[in-house]
Amino acid sequence: MTLTTKNTQHLTSGKNGEVLAQAFLRKNNVKIIEINYNTKCGEIDIIALDKTCLVFVEVRFRKNANFGSPLESVTASKQRKLRLTAEHYLLTHPTANHTSARFDVIGICGQDIQWIQNAF
Repeated sequence: MTLTTKNTQHLTSGKNGEVLAQAFLRKNNVKIIEINYNTKCGEIDIIALDKTCLVFVEVRFRKNANFGSPLESVTASKQRKLRLTAEHYLLTHPTANHTSARFDVIGICGQDIQWIQNAF
């Protein structure tokens, strides 16, 4: 599922984009569990719970589309790192209350927010 909306805030950095993505998810009834989960393998920007589904969210921000869509910047290499980091999370949090897991991407470009659920 893809959800697109307009952002009324002016963003200047990726960190601001992550904060906006968190607010966006909360507005859509997604519970934030952890932010900036780091391992040797990589980092997951947001780990959340959407009903009973554990969601690993990558947030990408671009001021404009001059260098391509923020969604296009989630390469196969980045996806591999996200999978490895998610595996680490699942192994170290065996009691996490979920029945399934998925990878989402939130792309923020200028004032547009796109949420791709089950992106890969």
